[in-house]
Amino acid sequence: MAFAATEWDSLSADQQRLLGQFESRWEQLPEERRLRLARGAERWLAMSPEQRRKSRQRLRRWQQLSPEQRQRVRERYQRFRQLSPAQQQRLRQKREWFRSLPPEKRRALRERWRSIPPERRQQMRQRWQNMSPQQRQQLRQRIQENRRGRRNP
Repeated sequence: MAFAATEWDSLSADQQRLLGQFESRWEQLPEERRLRLARGAERWLAMSPEQRRKSRQRLRRWQQLSPEQRQRVRERYQRFRQLSPAQQQRLRQKREWFRSLPPEKRRALRERWRSIPPERRQQMRQRWQNMSPQQRQQLRQRIQENRRGRRNP
């Protein structure tokens, strides 16, 4: 669909069905909002049933968050968007690595992180952010070596 025209009549029948609750006030909505809604409807229509199920699940989780939690999520997302593409990719890979761990390992890592006092966690984050890429790589290598040493006494 070309998004230059966001008149109600320019939407497909499927988009109109999805966005039916907006029909009576469609023309009063700001152009940007109409554009976002039309694009969202198009994305929804292109999703598989499994993708739609996961999307509904994410929406339910979002709705259960407090306003403060939602604000923290928005801020974290904005910080993520300000990272370079390479940094974003690294974070995505770390997230996938974490998700691939067995649930008990993920739980143990979360508990270990939460057991660190908040001030210390902030210091660790700040130290990490102030490191050069080379320093970060050296630290990763030292951590890996320490882990290997603990596994093979």
